[in-house]
This record gives sequence, structure tokens and C-alpha cells, in this order.
Amino acid sequence: MKVWFVTGASRGFGREWTIAALERGDSVAATARDASTLDDLVTKYGDSILPLTLDVDDREADFAAVAKAHEHFGRLDVVVNNAGYGQFGMIEELSEEEARAQIETNVFGALWVTQAALPFLRAQGSGHILQVSSIGGISAFPNIGIYNASKWALEGFSQALAQEVTDFGVHVTLIEPGGFDTDWGGASAKHAMKNPAYDEFRVKAAEQRKSRTAKSGDPAASSAAVLKLVDSENPPLRAFFGEVPLSIAEADYERRLASWREYQPLAVEAGGRD
Repeated sequence: MKVWFVTGASRGFGREWTIAALERGDSVAATARDASTLDDLVTKYGDSILPLTLDVDDREADFAAVAKAHEHFGRLDVVVNNAGYGQFGMIEELSEEEARAQIETNVFGALWVTQAALPFLRAQGSGHILQVSSIGGISAFPNIGIYNASKWALEGFSQALAQEVTDFGVHVTLIEPGGFDTDWGGASAKHAMKNPAYDEFRVKAAEQRKSRTAKSGDPAASSAAVLKLVDSENPPLRAFFGEVPLSIAEADYERRLASWREYQPLAVEAGGRD
């Protein structure tokens, strides 16, 4: 039996993975901004689930919630940083408040929970941290640039983290979903005030997004994949979820490599050595 700590457990991936863990007999400390959204799971699964009210933007509350979960269940095996949202808006359209809020939740929220859990994982010599990133964490798309920035930051610190904690028996996996039938682009999303100068391009951006999400995945179907990851002896640092992300990544990295190779003479020149 594993003990999970899941942020953003009220909807989407967080809820589906919480249910999957509970269904197989694991225990879950499930957090949400409004813990009452978990009442139905408490009724069904009883003492196997510990509902916790948590806003991941609050560092002190993150540490307290993780400590409470550890005290309640006696250990932590899987930490899922799922809480987050999508901020829509062209880069020029974003307000300071919107930009800071996106980074605060998607980056610092995951960072604080990770920091809170690590002492417990190190002490027991095992554990698995799942960071919910996105295909937008390795590529970037118009009208969600600040969201991309938040996921690129998550990817960066998580890749460093994986190297730092491997000797303690702790694994880190970045889950990078493509389009899924969640409310990420709906009720959960936030939108900047539109600048009319981008109206024409906004139509193009919407068409691009439609093509990327044409083959949307089923969040419930992702549960089996998550369980395979947490049960793996040697889990990967990165794992795509969905059919589309690999083709996006391949095309993007081919363009990057081609550009870097083309301008390698300039790179050598800039280094100042023959």
C-alpha cells in the first residue's frame, strides 16, 4: 500500500488519480482549495482519504499540510504536484498581477510542496515526486506564453532536483500531457484583457490550438498510466501523456538542433577561441 499526497484533487487529473489510488487500496491525503469538493470521496472511501483545505500559494500552509499528512498516515510515498491553472493572453496583454499569480501557483506552489515533502522522503529513503507539467513545458505556443514560462520553470528545477535526490532513493517524474478533456481551458482558466491589435493573430492562435487538441485524451484513462509510473522500479524523468505530444516535441527539437548547428560558427566566434 502506498500513501499519496495530491494537490488539486478536486477535479481533472488530481481527482482521477486520487480515485485510482483509493480504488486499489492506497491511502491519499487529497488537497483542494475547498475540501468540501472531496466529500463524496470521503463518504465512499472513509479513512483511506484525508481531505485537506490548501491554497498552494501559501508556503506555510503547504508545509503544515504535508506534515499533517505524514503524521496522519505515518509515511509518504507519492507526492503529486497537480494544482495549477492556465493563464491565457498574449505577452503584451498580461498584467503584472496575472503574470505573478501564474508563476506563484504553477511554480512556487509546486516548489513549496516539494520542499515540504523532501525531508520525509529522504528520511525513509524512498519516494516518488510527480510534477504535472505539460507539452507546453517543453514547447511554447501563442496566447499562453506565461503558462509556458511557468511549466518551463517547473521542468528546470525538477530536472535539477532529480539529480540531487537520487542518492536518497527518491524519484522525480515530470508528466507532460497534451490536450485532455479537462476544464483546463474552461472554468479553470483565466484570461487577460484583450488588445485589439492582436485580434487577427488571435484567430490564427485559436486554430493552432484546435489542431493541437483535436485528439484530446480521457483523464480517467490516464490513471492506469500513473499507477504504472509509481509502481516502476526505475521511473522516467519525463513521460508524455497522450498521442500528440511526441510529434510536437520531435518537430520542435529538430528545428532547434537545425538552428543551433547552422549558427555553430557564430557560437565559436563568440567564444573568442580558434
